[in-house]
Amino acid sequence: MAYARIEIAPSILAADFARLGEGVRAVEQGGADVIHVDVMDGQFVPNISIGIPVVASLRKATRLPLDVHLMIGRPERYIEDFVHAGADRVLVHQEATAHLDRALSMIRELGAQAGAAINPATPVAALSEVLDKVDTVLIMSVNPGFGGQKFISGAYQKIRQLHEWRARYNASFRIEVDGGVDLGNTAELMQAEANTLVAGTSVFHTADPADAVRRMRRVATEAISQRV
Repeated sequence: MAYARIEIAPSILAADFARLGEGVRAVEQGGADVIHVDVMDGQFVPNISIGIPVVASLRKATRLPLDVHLMIGRPERYIEDFVHAGADRVLVHQEATAHLDRALSMIRELGAQAGAAINPATPVAALSEVLDKVDTVLIMSVNPGFGGQKFISGAYQKIRQLHEWRARYNASFRIEVDGGVDLGNTAELMQAEANTLVAGTSVFHTADPADAVRRMRRVATEAISQRV
């Protein structure tokens, strides 16, 4: 299936913004597949991060796909701007819009890949009517808004449930997990059938982010080889 390939997606939320280009180059050298970009508005989540100009700057700095996670209310207002700035994938929260179907369709019509994200308290069933319109489902394994939080273990069951649905309907959406991802839970996430691992603190808050990416991939690859 198209979703089988592992993706390591370093999250720049944990990077040193004074040396952002250098940080992105480091994880590229380590073999990162995707750059994850967290956009926060201070309302949908209790923090403010970055916006359209940073995405445009990142687009010039890397050839890697930009996985832009909109943690903002009424995301449809800004989808077009982020795609034009260089987002390859745009992920919107089920909880942030009354018209998720419309938002996902808008993303695809603009030529980007569409993703739906859910918070820890939101059941996977909330996405049942849009799974045919997503390229990615993002499971939040922390309450969004800040990096460095502890992984919420309920994410494993959500990943397994999504994989069961994916297999049942012969779907090809990726399952992405974001929040508290590190070497300690990488293997279990792979066993649960996650595909894309978003890692911020466990990559950028190390002495060697490139090596952190390599080590995470080694653990993930070994875990996949041991799947039953």
